Amino acid sequence: MTIQATASSVPVLIGGNWENLSADEYTDVYNPSTGEVIAQTPHCRSGDVGRAIKAASKAFETWSVTPVTKRGNLMFRFRELLVEHAEELTWLICKENGKTFDEAKGDLARGMETVEFACGIAHLSKGEGLGQVAAHIDAVTTREPLGVCAGITPFNFPAMIPLWMFPLAIATGNTFVLKPSPKVPLTVNRFGELFLEAGFPEGVLNIVQGGKEVVETLCEHPDIKGISFVGSSRIAKQVYSLGCQHGKRVQAAGEAKNVLLVMPDADVDTTVRAIIGSAFGCAGQRCMAGSLLMGIGDIGEVKDHLLGALSDLSLGNTSEDQQVGMGPVIDGHSRNRLLKVIEDTDGAGRNPIVRDGRQSLPDSGFFVGPTLIDQVTPDQDLFKTELFGPILSVMNPSSLDEAVDWMNRLPYGNGASIFTQSGGAAREFARTIQCGMVGVNIGVPAPPPLFPFAGWNNSFFGDLHMQGTEGVQFYTRQKVVLSRWDNTYKRVNGW
Repeated sequence: MTIQATASSVPVLIGGNWENLSADEYTDVYNPSTGEVIAQTPHCRSGDVGRAIKAASKAFETWSVTPVTKRGNLMFRFRELLVEHAEELTWLICKENGKTFDEAKGDLARGMETVEFACGIAHLSKGEGLGQVAAHIDAVTTREPLGVCAGITPFNFPAMIPLWMFPLAIATGNTFVLKPSPKVPLTVNRFGELFLEAGFPEGVLNIVQGGKEVVETLCEHPDIKGISFVGSSRIAKQVYSLGCQHGKRVQAAGEAKNVLLVMPDADVDTTVRAIIGSAFGCAGQRCMAGSLLMGIGDIGEVKDHLLGALSDLSLGNTSEDQQVGMGPVIDGHSRNRLLKVIEDTDGAGRNPIVRDGRQSLPDSGFFVGPTLIDQVTPDQDLFKTELFGPILSVMNPSSLDEAVDWMNRLPYGNGASIFTQSGGAAREFARTIQCGMVGVNIGVPAPPPLFPFAGWNNSFFGDLHMQGTEGVQFYTRQKVVLSRWDNTYKRVNGW
């Protein structure tokens, strides 16, 4: 199935109405597999964002007191519509992002898991109680919504990351203003249509489009109470600082430099499959991608098997062919940046390029082939910088201790994985590594929504992470009620 699209302006959703805005600036939306412009995203002005916030504020007055069971039931209906339109949404992700069909299917499925989590909001948002906390005094807590919340999402997961945010925020009684990446606005807008079809009141979810001006407006507007962000660490830190400066609750996830550590006793076939999925899945464009392959001792067999598997990894048009092994990167700028990294590495002559991603590329689209660079050391930018593409750097620490020491020098702290059959090595690795998500014989240690997406260091700015009970806590605040009732009822009622 192929989704047909025209290069038309992408509408915004304000107060339940879809509007086509006239803007001074637009971002082209590409089909990355072909390089074709399929739509144009308008950059909203501050006034347009203000209207969306006003609509959300008005909707909050009634939505915040809507019974929690009704909120949960509407979320169930939204989930049913996502299931009903899953194939359509999957192809739409392929069209605007360039993921393979299976990757796009996984993108949507992981997002839907968060919607399912939000369906249980009646249990998740319960407070606590303690009778007789003092003489004749009982204490109870309730979790109450913050108000209007905002989400700012990146291009690399058009479905999953927006679904990390607005379903849980709305289920807990907040209203929401969502700003997707202008490079991939189509999937989010389809979510908006299905959300209204599910029966949610107008203004509960609003969608605005644009860039810096929109982000700054959301961070500074007095009616925004909480902000969720995923993107680069530089912008994450700016959003966190600006939002906190204006009294908002902020969770901001940033970059990563994730490590795949192969021990001498690792199972070769299992490890190679995990490496390919981690380093080259989604063309390496994810904050949980393994971009550093560290091998203790001789991992020549692993590299040989890896090179053989990469030779069989086909590149092609993911918007038409379900059998493609790897898709393009998001746009020409990303392609050119990654090709220059390979070119500069080749020109320096320091690191052997074991597999060169500049060769045998499709004639059209924004493709970079899977690339393997050997003999990388901790002093190089290849070690320090998130490349966000299908480039895997190979390193050779002498021991587990040295590998962990190298990893802990990195400023980030998203994920790290070890491949071993030794429980002792796995335990030591998990205990000493300085990151929030650890995999043992798992290439991408991203947790399901029951657990937090727990980045550390410069991979996350804030206190409460997305997903899990931390997500519920982020979108709510506690109220403590103390009640005192003396035992006077007998005398009052003549008992």
